[in-house]
Amino acid sequence: MPGAAFFDLEAISDRNDPLPHMMPSADQFGEQAGRLGVSETDRIVVYDTFGLFTAARAWWMFRAMGCDRVQVLDGGLPAWKRMGGSLETGPASARPAVFTADPRPDMIADAARVRATLAAGAPVLDARAAARFAGSAPEPRPGLRAGHMPGAVNLPFGELLTAEGLMREPEALEAAFAARGLGPADRPITSCGSGVTAAVPLLALALLGREGVLYDGSWAEWGGRDDTEVVTGP
Repeated sequence: MPGAAFFDLEAISDRNDPLPHMMPSADQFGEQAGRLGVSETDRIVVYDTFGLFTAARAWWMFRAMGCDRVQVLDGGLPAWKRMGGSLETGPASARPAVFTADPRPDMIADAARVRATLAAGAPVLDARAAARFAGSAPEPRPGLRAGHMPGAVNLPFGELLTAEGLMREPEALEAAFAARGLGPADRPITSCGSGVTAAVPLLALALLGREGVLYDGSWAEWGGRDDTEVVTGP
């Protein structure tokens, strides 16, 4: 898309953490976001090449770092192409800006918070595919146990999207959350394989005027530890 800058999830992450693409420090995020030519007060639109996948993670990261005016292009680059949007090739360039991060730690959960939430019987949504949640399919990352957290509920992120990669209508989103026992007052923690697609249900909740929290380590952390309980089955 003309004028777009590349938000690299791998580069804009905590490089000292062995877990994949974990949220970086506020200073690192601010410095790298500024190099993309954006400030925390800009209106920011994020998109990806799949339709709706990594863009949700970038959206959540900006919000967790204090941005209120960040949106996702529904359907991403495929939708842009379908509507005849213009494209360009070559390296991206941007005039550097000053981005002052204002972290919102309550939007990010660690393993201790997830464990406490599960113990309290509060909702934790796992956005992985059903087979991975059940433990009947192997995890793509080596060394991780198969299965899910006891008490977690499966909501594969794809169920919130249409075949074209668009977010489903609000009524369908409400029905998907209600089918998992979530009401309007619930603020679930979301998880996935490595903290990327867990942002898709958070985006869906935001469209409904609701909030959630992302477990940044997700299954890459939980499934790789020896002090976390894992169960199999639906």
